[in-house]
Amino acid sequence: MSDTHSLPTELKLHQRARVLEIAFEDGARFRLPCEYLRVYSPSAEVRGHTPDHAKLQVGKEEVNITDLKQIGNYAVKIYFDDGHSSGLYDWQYLYKLGRAWQPLWLDYLSRLRDAGLSRRGGDPFERMQDRGERPSELPLDQHSA
Repeated sequence: MSDTHSLPTELKLHQRARVLEIAFEDGARFRLPCEYLRVYSPSAEVRGHTPDHAKLQVGKEEVNITDLKQIGNYAVKIYFDDGHSSGLYDWQYLYKLGRAWQPLWLDYLSRLRDAGLSRRGGDPFERMQDRGERPSELPLDQHSA
């Protein structure tokens, strides 16, 4: 199923692990670290009103989610413990973040390096995989898509 039409069937916050798990009706399941969600916030504060006005997010390694509020049938508002809560994560955007986590995360790390910055601590995706969890589980018909 296309990510433009998939709807969530489950949204579960694992606060201790700092991971949001989301399952979609097409069988896809994603485990998205809070840091990843925070640095890819859809808010104008992070994305800017144009791509060249986007603000690189730094120091978000320990950020956690304090609350989730569903907005209608199309999105969730995420409240982070650093006070950030602007921007709505619609289902299509969350699906995109889950499906493309590797290139998006590598792009973020590259932008940090290009700015002469670095992250503190371990990689949240590597920690997840060390626990035997996969960041992305796609239905069989989507592995080759």
